Amino acid sequence: MQKIILVAGARPNFMKIAPILRVMEKEYRDRIEPVLVHTGQHYDQNMSESFFQGLGIRMPDYSLDVGSGTHADQTARIMTRFEDVCEKEQPEEALVVGDVNSTIAAGLVAKKLHIGLSHVEAGLRSFDRFMPEEINRLATDAITDLFFTTERQGSENLIREGHNPESIHFVGHVMIDNLFYQLNHLNVRGVGRKAAEIKDKLPQRYLCLTLHRPSNVDEKQVLTGLMQALTEIAREVPVVFPCHPRTRARLEEFGLLGSCRQQGEDWEVDEGILLLEPLAYDDFLYLWKDATAVLTDSGGLQEESTALQIPCLTLRENTERPITLEVGSNQLVGQDPQKLLDAVQNLLAGEGKKGRVPQLWDGRASQRIVRVLADRYR
Repeated sequence: MQKIILVAGARPNFMKIAPILRVMEKEYRDRIEPVLVHTGQHYDQNMSESFFQGLGIRMPDYSLDVGSGTHADQTARIMTRFEDVCEKEQPEEALVVGDVNSTIAAGLVAKKLHIGLSHVEAGLRSFDRFMPEEINRLATDAITDLFFTTERQGSENLIREGHNPESIHFVGHVMIDNLFYQLNHLNVRGVGRKAAEIKDKLPQRYLCLTLHRPSNVDEKQVLTGLMQALTEIAREVPVVFPCHPRTRARLEEFGLLGSCRQQGEDWEVDEGILLLEPLAYDDFLYLWKDATAVLTDSGGLQEESTALQIPCLTLRENTERPITLEVGSNQLVGQDPQKLLDAVQNLLAGEGKKGRVPQLWDGRASQRIVRVLADRYR
């Protein structure tokens, strides 16, 4: 029996781990023993037992509860606590996903204990070393044994960096596996009352917005420019904005909350920015899946909107997910308010980018990953 530790540090990580764990426990239970570890890198009150039930997986075997902190402090605490788990479990393999501090911290521990390391979403590059995630991606891939890539360019990046092509597996995207799983279960489970009430009031055309990256929200001039553009956009079409706590704090600090109607206030459905508390995944999916477009600085939403062929305007100067630009429905607009306004006007005029679904984004990436892992130790 092959023992594999699956490591996740935050809610989006579990959405990538969940389809892999489901395949392991359903189709390979006689060959693979998965151990699920939650580092607790980010505290999230929405990650209750019902959150894991919604993903179709069990509660983690270990919760390390490392909490927030500086990058160095957080990484160090993950390493010391994850080392204890590895010493106890003695796995053959550690599987990490994405590009958070938990990814590199768990990877370093695994390799120094001579445990095999697999990286899901390997090879993605923004080529912007000011992004902490880019450093995590580069450092993790430097020590990885098995690379699972979401797009051909990820594989090409790894080969260019000198990695053995035989260790690189283009498998598709587990986030899309999870997206399809959640869509199939959405009508069965239902959604929260707030999301249902909002959806009932919305007109046919509306936008969904997420905004949380430090480069967008920590600089007063940048955030002010974006919010002024969004306020102008919201005069024509409603903007639904589940707001990250970091972003809300900056909006308050910079005196920008006045441009939003907040949860609990009377809201005219034909105009305005509706500022919400962070939503559960299902609730937000229920809203954005029918939106005219999504506006975001998130990585995952660029990919998910591409999978559903919904126009996406990315409020960043670069992206580590170029397939969403080259093939998909994504468009970079950066931090320029006028560029954002122009792009939205094109969308509303029916000229939005539709794109097509990238190769192997078919909901079966997890099966390909687990098959490679199982064959490795056969």
